[in-house]
Amino acid sequence: MPAPLRIGVVGAGWIATDHVFVLRKLGHDVVAVCDIDVARAAEVAPEGARTYTDWEELLDREELDAVWVSTPPLHHRAPAVAALENGVPVYLEKPIARTLEDARAIVETAEGTGVVCAIGYQWHATEALEKLRDALGGQPVAYLWGVSVGATAARPWFLDRKGGGGNLLERGSHQLDLQRAVAGDVASVQVAASPVLLAQSELDELGDIEDSATMLLRFESGAVGTVLLAWTRQGQPGSYSLDVLAPEATLHVKLDPAFTLSGQVGDERIKETMTVHPFERSVMRFLEAVEAGDPSRVFCTPRDALGTLATALACERSLLEGGRAIELAQVLGG
Repeated sequence: MPAPLRIGVVGAGWIATDHVFVLRKLGHDVVAVCDIDVARAAEVAPEGARTYTDWEELLDREELDAVWVSTPPLHHRAPAVAALENGVPVYLEKPIARTLEDARAIVETAEGTGVVCAIGYQWHATEALEKLRDALGGQPVAYLWGVSVGATAARPWFLDRKGGGGNLLERGSHQLDLQRAVAGDVASVQVAASPVLLAQSELDELGDIEDSATMLLRFESGAVGTVLLAWTRQGQPGSYSLDVLAPEATLHVKLDPAFTLSGQVGDERIKETMTVHPFERSVMRFLEAVEAGDPSRVFCTPRDALGTLATALACERSLLEGGRAIELAQVLGG
């Protein structure tokens, strides 16, 4: 067994708690946790780990084998780039950034240094995705429809479109990433949202984001996709899935919490289940890449995530411009 890695964590929100749990389960040492709220850092830090309120101080003082960056998206660039420039592998929570400028800086640094960097799109790591692509056997995809309906915590930056991108970027980009992993790059998008409040109807202070939206995607391959996205109240049932149609395939991926693949290819019935939860599998693959010194081994590379961010930003632009179709080239070109 390889020696335990020394891990630092920047950003101590609820997702950081999950990462620390998995890292310790896998036998690695979380030696330092940073958050602007030192009490929150202390809550996430295991016994014996040091706490910081300044990520630069953490990187200067600690000898790390890898760092987790789980700050809000608007604050991804600086710690990720600094760690990579210092040769420290980075597991960066999704989305890669809030802006293309920040995302491109992360991509350029990761590729320029050759240091391992993974973006935490956990659905990209589900075994069902690999089995679906194997089942398609190279067939052209005609149509995809994804559903992401359910509750989530109402964090302040999530409610602020400028800070976190709201539903489209924070939650919808999971589906965008997954559909891009199946059908390739997106050529254009179109989005419509409802003004009816769902989860926000029970909040004291409203954000400037939508609770539900439908995204229409046209892929460069000729495939068409839709994403049905809704943020619902706590206690309401959730639904997370992806369906894919090809000439000889009708396939259904059930996502959280089951992660199964079912359907039919030709005359063959398909039924597959997962062996490892994709959240843990994503972390495991990153750690394997770190051990091997091979940036290509991660499930979602920074360049993959840059394409997903561009797609999400095109969706945001469509929504803000009255639902008109937006070409990805318009977004990527500025």
